[in-house]
Amino acid sequence: MGSDALQNELAAIADLSLLTSQADLDRYSKDAYDYSPVLRKQLSQCRADLVVSVRSVQAVQGVAAACFRHGVPLTLRGSGTGNYGQSVPLKGGVVLLMDSLREVRSINPVSGVVTAECGCLMRDLDRSLAVHGRQLRLFPSTWRSATIGGFIAGGSGGIGSVRWGFLRDPGHLLGLEVVTIEASPRLLQLDAAEAEALNHAYGTNGVITALTLTSAARVAWHEVVVDCAEWSVAVQLALRCGQAAVEMNLCAVLQSEIVNRLPSWSGPARGQHRLLLLVAPDGVSTIQRLASSFQAEVQVLGQEENRQGNGLRELSWNHTTLHVRNQDPNWTYLQMLIPQPEQAFMDSLDQCWGDDLLWHLEAVRQQGAFRLASLPVVRWRGKQALQDLIDDCRAHGAFVFNPHVITVEGGGLGVIDGDQVAAKVRHDPAGLLNPGKLGGFPC
Repeated sequence: MGSDALQNELAAIADLSLLTSQADLDRYSKDAYDYSPVLRKQLSQCRADLVVSVRSVQAVQGVAAACFRHGVPLTLRGSGTGNYGQSVPLKGGVVLLMDSLREVRSINPVSGVVTAECGCLMRDLDRSLAVHGRQLRLFPSTWRSATIGGFIAGGSGGIGSVRWGFLRDPGHLLGLEVVTIEASPRLLQLDAAEAEALNHAYGTNGVITALTLTSAARVAWHEVVVDCAEWSVAVQLALRCGQAAVEMNLCAVLQSEIVNRLPSWSGPARGQHRLLLLVAPDGVSTIQRLASSFQAEVQVLGQEENRQGNGLRELSWNHTTLHVRNQDPNWTYLQMLIPQPEQAFMDSLDQCWGDDLLWHLEAVRQQGAFRLASLPVVRWRGKQALQDLIDDCRAHGAFVFNPHVITVEGGGLGVIDGDQVAAKVRHDPAGLLNPGKLGGFPC
């Protein structure tokens, strides 16, 4: 690319900082893709040519116009907490840092609907909602450092999914403000229906600058830990909790081999399998009663807000994988919705894979029904062994969301989403946004 001409043009834009040092280019060309040995090898040499940080929507439009005029790829980045390589510039070009756009523009005190800029940290957005007795519905385990725009563009669910399902379920995202990549970039206000195509699209089909979201009435969630001597009992208890009239915001189930690898502040391992629960205050006694009927041991840790950063959220979803990898980086993971009956599925996989596969379950609401998803921790035995495991899981009825691929389709439903491609044609006709990540669009 003609980097000097582009750099000079970018330098003239107000509310913009250029980062050109090798350290900055290296830092902002990576995200958390090293969870995957496959992506680590594939993406390690990818580098931006320029990194820019913007402090206004007008600056975003200026960057979009400059990249269009020079035909230069543009990759968006929030906090870089994603682990599919969503914010890695496959073809160089410009990485655009969005994390300085962090204003909470409005909160409706009656409905709880909130509009915030894309770089607002989810931690800060939730604090703003708390003033109005509200809270975010869904969080990644990286909620302290993740941006709300990055979560919508690259995430799918997390803490709260047991109650609210997934990000792409209707009712969570009500609208987007988007900049197009054209000679004269437009600033569009998309309604809920139009915004759907940009939800979990890795920033390939529009530059999200602000989002309008629903929220939930704030609940003082209580942390409950339940230990079970038998894995099958832990799974049965989780299913029983899902059938009860109890409001939960998290229900994770970890095999003892994973519990043994958690940080010391999580509590003694006890050599047992563990449920991690966030429960509404009026449901704690019901969880205690259900656990007692399974001869399980219960610890009520109290209100979540009193845990000061070492809470159960930090042990769930992809933080579970993080803690295991901190002890031994020779582990990776998968993501899947497991078929029913769950125990029969897991028993079948265990017969083939033994202790190379450690079970980590997360309860979710899928199409309105309580289901168990899994983020199993997998010992790395090479790319072929990983593919064999994925094939085995699918052959036994699991729906696998593969975290070892770079395209939106490969890591999601496995099919091209025509609406996503059509949105890219409308908003990025030259295909400059995060090229190589939307498989249905020819690069």
